[in-house]
Amino acid sequence: MSAMIDSQSASILVIEDDDSTAEEIVAELTAHAFRVDRAGTGRAGLMLALRGNYDVITLDRMLPDIDGLSVVGDLRARRIHTPVLMISALSDVDERVRGLRAGGDDYLTKPFASDEMAARVEVLLRRRAHAAEPTRLRVQGLQIDRVAHSASFDGHDLELKPTEYQLLDFLMRNSGQTLTRTMIFEHVWGYHFDPGTNLIEVHIAGLRKKLEQAGCPPLINTVRGSGYLFGDVR
Repeated sequence: MSAMIDSQSASILVIEDDDSTAEEIVAELTAHAFRVDRAGTGRAGLMLALRGNYDVITLDRMLPDIDGLSVVGDLRARRIHTPVLMISALSDVDERVRGLRAGGDDYLTKPFASDEMAARVEVLLRRRAHAAEPTRLRVQGLQIDRVAHSASFDGHDLELKPTEYQLLDFLMRNSGQTLTRTMIFEHVWGYHFDPGTNLIEVHIAGLRKKLEQAGCPPLINTVRGSGYLFGDVR
C-alpha cells in the first residue's frame, strides 16, 4: 500500500513571482492542509530553500532575478535534494527536458489545473517517502516485489510484461490517488507530455485482464475525464 502523507507535517516552498499564480498555488496547497511558504524572487526562494527544511518546492521557471534553472542547479550543487516541481509557461519539449536535466523532478506547464498541481506535489511527497518504504507492496492479496520486479496474487506469480509491471507499481505506490494520463506517461514511459495515443488504455486493459484471470478483485478504476485510481472504491 502506498505511503501515507501527513499533510500537517509536510512543508512546501512556493517560488513564484506572479501574485495571482502564487495565490492560486498557495490556496490549493493550503486547502490540502500543507504548510506553505512563498518567495517572490529566485534569490529569496534560494535563501529559504537553503535554510528551511522543505518537503517539496514548486519553482517558477522564469523569475525576475535568478532563472529557475539556476535556482534548482544551485540547490543540487549544494547537495540539497528536496523534490522540485518546476512550473513554466514554456511548454516546448526541449524546455521541459532542460528543466528536468537541471535537477527538477517534475515539470508542469501554465496554464494548469490547481488540483493537478496539488496531485503532482503529493506524488513527489510519496516518492520521497518511498525511499524508506518496504520493498514489497501488498493490496488485497496482490503483491509486488520491487527488488525482484515481480508480481503475484495469493502467492501465484503473474506473468507481466516490463511495462505492465511498471504501470502496476506506479498505480500501487499511489493507491487512492487519481493519476492523470500525463502523470502516467511521465512516470511509466518517460514522456513529459501526453502523446495522444491509446498506449495507456491498451496496457490498462491488458493488466486488468491478467489480474482478473488470476482471481484478483477489480482494483484499477477509471476516473472519467481524469485518469485512473487504484484501490477498492466500494
